[in-house]
Amino acid sequence: MQLKIMPKKKRLPAGRVALILFLCQMISALEVPLDLVQPPTITQQSPKDYIIDPRENIVIQCEAKGKPPPSFSWTRNGTHFDIDKDPLVTMQPGSGTLTINIMSEGKAETYEGVYQCTARNERGAAISNNIVVRPSRSPLWTKEKLEPITLRNGQSLVLPCRPPLGLPPPIIFWMDNSFQRLPQSERVSQGLNGDLYFSNVLPEDTREDYICYARFNHTQTIQQKQPISVKVISAKPNRERPPTFLTPEGNTSNKEELRGNVLSLECIAEGLPTPVIYWIKEDGTLPTNRTFYRNFKKTLQIIQVSEADSGNYQCIAKNALGAIHHTISVTVKAAPYWILAPQNLVLSPGEDGSLICRANGNPKPRISWLSNGVPIEIAPDDPSRKIDGDTIIFSNVQERSSAVYQCNASNEYGYLLANAFVNVLAEPPRILTSANTLYQVIANRPALLDCAFFGSPLPTIEWFKGAKGSALRDDIYVLHENGTLEIPVAQKDSTGTYTCVARNKLGMAKNEVHLEIKDPTRIIKQPEYAVVQRGSTVSFECKVKHDHTLTLTITWLKDNGELPSDGRFTVDKDHLEVADVRDSDGGAYTCVANTTLDMVSASAVLSVVDVPNPPFDLELTDQLDKSVQLSWTPGDDNNSPITKFIIEYEDAMHEAGLWHHQTEVPGTQTTAQLKLSPYVNYSFRVMAVNSLGRSLPSEPSEQYLTKAAEPDTNPTAVEGLGSEPDNLVITWKPLNGFESNGPGLQYKVSWLQKDGDDEWASVVVANVSKYIVSGTPTFVPYLIKVQALNDVGFAPEPAVVMGHSGEDLPMVAPGNVRVNVVNSTLAEVHWDPVPLKSIRGHLQGYRIYYWKAQEGSLKRNRRHIEKKILTFQGSKTHGMLPGLEPFSHYALNVRVVNGKGEGPASPDRVFNTPEGVPSAPSSLKIVNPTLDSLTLEWDPPSRPNGILTEYTLKYQPINSTHELGPLVDLKIPANKTRWTLKNLNFSTRYKFYFYAQTAAGSGSQITEEAVTTVDEGKLAMASRQVDIATQGWFIGLMCAVALLILILLIVCFIRRNKGGKYPVKEKEDAHADPEIQPMKEDDGTFGEYSDAEDHKPLKKGSRTPSDRTVKKEDSDDSLVDYGEGVNGQFNEDGSFIGQYSGKKEKEPAEGNESSEAPSPVNAMNSFV
Repeated sequence: MQLKIMPKKKRLPAGRVALILFLCQMISALEVPLDLVQPPTITQQSPKDYIIDPRENIVIQCEAKGKPPPSFSWTRNGTHFDIDKDPLVTMQPGSGTLTINIMSEGKAETYEGVYQCTARNERGAAISNNIVVRPSRSPLWTKEKLEPITLRNGQSLVLPCRPPLGLPPPIIFWMDNSFQRLPQSERVSQGLNGDLYFSNVLPEDTREDYICYARFNHTQTIQQKQPISVKVISAKPNRERPPTFLTPEGNTSNKEELRGNVLSLECIAEGLPTPVIYWIKEDGTLPTNRTFYRNFKKTLQIIQVSEADSGNYQCIAKNALGAIHHTISVTVKAAPYWILAPQNLVLSPGEDGSLICRANGNPKPRISWLSNGVPIEIAPDDPSRKIDGDTIIFSNVQERSSAVYQCNASNEYGYLLANAFVNVLAEPPRILTSANTLYQVIANRPALLDCAFFGSPLPTIEWFKGAKGSALRDDIYVLHENGTLEIPVAQKDSTGTYTCVARNKLGMAKNEVHLEIKDPTRIIKQPEYAVVQRGSTVSFECKVKHDHTLTLTITWLKDNGELPSDGRFTVDKDHLEVADVRDSDGGAYTCVANTTLDMVSASAVLSVVDVPNPPFDLELTDQLDKSVQLSWTPGDDNNSPITKFIIEYEDAMHEAGLWHHQTEVPGTQTTAQLKLSPYVNYSFRVMAVNSLGRSLPSEPSEQYLTKAAEPDTNPTAVEGLGSEPDNLVITWKPLNGFESNGPGLQYKVSWLQKDGDDEWASVVVANVSKYIVSGTPTFVPYLIKVQALNDVGFAPEPAVVMGHSGEDLPMVAPGNVRVNVVNSTLAEVHWDPVPLKSIRGHLQGYRIYYWKAQEGSLKRNRRHIEKKILTFQGSKTHGMLPGLEPFSHYALNVRVVNGKGEGPASPDRVFNTPEGVPSAPSSLKIVNPTLDSLTLEWDPPSRPNGILTEYTLKYQPINSTHELGPLVDLKIPANKTRWTLKNLNFSTRYKFYFYAQTAAGSGSQITEEAVTTVDEGKLAMASRQVDIATQGWFIGLMCAVALLILILLIVCFIRRNKGGKYPVKEKEDAHADPEIQPMKEDDGTFGEYSDAEDHKPLKKGSRTPSDRTVKKEDSDDSLVDYGEGVNGQFNEDGSFIGQYSGKKEKEPAEGNESSEAPSPVNAMNSFV
């Protein structure tokens, strides 16, 4: 099986093709084999109207066959043409074709004329048609002076072409100097006569190079007319006018055309606006499959015209101002055409026969007979023939009756000439079909077995099947007159050898042919209908079963044409795959399975879904002041039903180019009643929506301008606010152009002081959005309204809104300011409200300014003091001041705030905050470590928050297993910044906790670690131990000790993991003071030291914490009633912005400072 892609070809089953061919043979006469004597037959000749190229040699064809071979002679213009006397004319041996050598010398015009060829032998003479030889002509245009044409915008114009008469007539077209075709349209077009017609001219038609060209195809030459200059004056166009015809003239005209030609009817009209042409046939319809419109429907063409197309045709030209019509009366004439042309007649001596010549035409043609090229009236008499009109009857013919007869049918539009011979022969049968021809036929189809024969008299034919079969009868088989045997329904048992036998009185002939019956080709799996989206892949399957002795070819077609030459289409075995499907891929895909004997096909449709095509043909009807009906024609839904239509509008007057949503209608609806607003120049467009999305917009509808009316609505967002203490600024959102409803949009602004005795004041302003009323009292309520109006009238009465004139700064400060100190960081402030009249504006709230001041310098240094601000919204008369510093001197004042700003400040009120706990000491350092002492140095707290009373120092040792020893508590006077601890253990790490105290309590602590120095005696002992370490017994002892220690460490590690936190750690988490847990109550042993968090020992004897600054204790005071919009921090201007809160830091004994691993010396001492 072979697979290929090929274009579709219309094919018939092999059996049906053969049947048609054989039936054609039945109609025609028997062909006389060329080895038998026969009269001449013309086989080839030049056309009746023979136009030659004058630059080439002239060749006039005339070929014939016959036995013996015919001789040829020519006549020219009715007289014998002696070719031997003209050296330029030659005729090849055995041929009648003339060659006239005009390329070397001579002119084509010399040989212009009517030529006829005669082919003659002993049995008769055949003649050709009259061949009219004319040289082609392509004359130049006559020189003429063309004046420039000037006309006004909108006038009609005809530019004449009038090409020279050529042979054949030229093809006309209009171009410019650059050989670019001039654009044509419904307004500008070329007529059948070549003239260029303008229904109306526009300024862009102005040009100086309107050139008419004539192309003479026969000589391949182009002639051009002189350029025509046209100038259109760009003035106001002429008034619109109804159509009138530029061609044809008058109301009626006549047209005559010959049968079989193309009927071309033309109507070109002028008018403004450009007319549209329509065509109808009176008392009939235009033929559907033969009618075509050309030249923007200005030309109506009917191909293969016949007498039935005669009648009256009407063209109608129509524009907005009227319509006219023109009637063309069409008469179809006919040159002669054959009904039954005479056929060659072969008779045996003594037989009868006839020649029939029947033709028709309009008018009816005249029939005349010739014998061997001579009119039969003057031809030699033959007793065997009798002429009866269009028939010659022969009886008892003899060999001398052989001749060639010519039938001529002619009328005023042309003639027909046919040669038919009568050949009298006595010949035994002969079979012309090749012997042992093999016929292959598909089962259940007709089988046609050929048996072409010849004999005179006409032989009889019989068919036999097999070696000893009997003659085949007509009840099962069909025997045709030309000898063909037809088996109407061939079956498998029809296979075999068939014998054809031809007999006449002179003898017999036979021939064998063979028939094979093949299985039909069948498609057992057909391609199936598919719906896919763009960009996806689709596959069609086509499985075929065929006769294995035949070659199978599978081809795929799309819409009955070849597949696109695109790499996206892949044919593989019995599959067709289309990748990256596009919209253009939709259609019918056909699988065609071909063998040499049959063809089957199956098709499936591929639907590519897509958004719809845009609607079209938008039309506005029922046009009223405030409504219109819009109708449209839906575009193709692209295989996905349209669910709705979206209608949009454009206001070309106010917002050209901007489209707005108008409404939506269901997808089954193609009309919509639209509500309109006054004074809008509407255009509409429609979009279709399906499940895949929205179509492109349609072309806009025609514009529709609604009448003006008074406004329907008034401006919105009307407000009255003063920008100055003595004015009222009235603002509003103006109407847009769409809402104006008419020209001359203005606003009537009205205002009235509330609770006053004045009347409404008003003013009419242009299309603005603000009006300022001056000279108003300060902060007085006003009633305000803004009403729209235009040239037609006023909008409805507007709503009244409340506004106020401008604000001024408050005049009075809050009184009776009182301060209540809550604790060291929090104070509560109270004040009396300011009278509303003295606020002179919208009350925004109260603002407290407070600052830290030195006693006695409140006024002196106020400029350099950083003030903090808290604002309390609304009419509150109290507020909280958080974040104060303990043991500080503060001052504050209160001001009222309105929309204009702050009023005067109240008198300053001073207050003091009590003492608080101090912050941690600024630093703690351990210096001068000795064998049994350490010296501590520190800096006082940066924020003492009161008077320091003393320092507290707590310290405890840390052993090598990180356990804490007993805690020692030491009080140090507040004036000290250095302290030395004595009688400490040598080479021991200590942890220190240090904090300051005021009368309010203890402050935050700072921690540090340090190590006392090493005893030199111990170092010597360690040195001796190192010397002993070189002994083998000591090494073994140390290994055993190390192993034991490792086992103990593992046990301790497991116990710690199982027990979670140390007991001491749990107590540390529960208590903040290290004094409450230095020793266990039962035995006085030290608690375990935790290495958790960041309490690790210092390397090299001391360590400074990563953060030396200890957080101070923050207040837990509530922030209820604090200033609004604050978060416990202060802005740069001192305003509170932050949340006031905090947490106490844990006490040092919690063990959250882990110590570092002990030094190697300490580890060594632990073993001693």
